Amino acid sequence: MRRQLKYVVWALASVCCAGSLLAADNGADEAAAKDMTAVIALQGLPCGKVLHAEKKGDNDYLASCADGNRYRVTVNAEGRVLVVKQ
Repeated sequence: MRRQLKYVVWALASVCCAGSLLAADNGADEAAAKDMTAVIALQGLPCGKVLHAEKKGDNDYLASCADGNRYRVTVNAEGRVLVVKQ
């Protein structure tokens, strides 16, 4: 259980930091895509590599994967990371 909590906290930190990364230059867009790749992988969903991460709002992103999948990555009111296939 502690291990799972560690991953959830790490994923939440990745999503929160991705906002500032996406606001920067194109080099930072690559870092955000890498963070989204990790968040999706931690949820156990197929993706491969995130090619593009588009910010939709505060803690709300649309990630496009190399394998064709698209995911919406958000943080709910309780602070949990949600990854929903689009």
